[in-house]
Amino acid sequence: MHWIRWLVPVSLIFLSLVPVLAGSVRLTQLAGGVITPENARFFDSPIPVLLHIPTVTIYLLLGSFQFVPSLRRGKRGRTSWHRRAGRILVPTGLLAALSGLWMAVFYDLPPHDGPLLLVLRLIFGSAMVVSLVLGFLAVRRHDYVRHSEWMTRAYAIGIAQGTIVVVTIPWVLLIGPVDELTRALLIGASWVISVAVGEYVIHRRALASPRIPHAPALPVEPEPEPSL
Repeated sequence: MHWIRWLVPVSLIFLSLVPVLAGSVRLTQLAGGVITPENARFFDSPIPVLLHIPTVTIYLLLGSFQFVPSLRRGKRGRTSWHRRAGRILVPTGLLAALSGLWMAVFYDLPPHDGPLLLVLRLIFGSAMVVSLVLGFLAVRRHDYVRHSEWMTRAYAIGIAQGTIVVVTIPWVLLIGPVDELTRALLIGASWVISVAVGEYVIHRRALASPRIPHAPALPVEPEPEPSL
């Protein structure tokens, strides 16, 4: 049943649709000069948000396919799709995280945000940058296990932008609108849940292939091929 291996990337793409569609709306508003209370802060300095939205889109959508085992295997003498995609994903992931950090620090806080959410964004955004850098350094040392672990953590932090909706909608339906504190706690919980799932994936992968020293799951896989 080969279709089962596509359940993970399809689920990740589904989660990615929320930030991707929201970003598309934001870009359309900026291009059309439509100013709202939520986007007014972008018009004075549009470059960071114009970098952030496309790089997040590429990172989340392209990164979801790195979880398909067959795409990680290159034919003999050829570079695998996984490795080629990784050359795109590492820089786009760094640009997405760094531009997000810049916006968190230098843009005015949007409505319903507050200091707690700002601190959480700085913590998890910085953690994503660190994970990407450590993952890249690991693969340069041919430490493919550590590379896989750090890249999985980076993607888990990035995909949390979609997890936010999964966490927030039930709250709104069952309890009601959120205030500043509740919004921060729900978004923080979304990051924690995504990171926890990433750690679970790392743990399961280690149990499934304890003798395989190179089973990368996310960007920049150099040969040799994983045995899955």
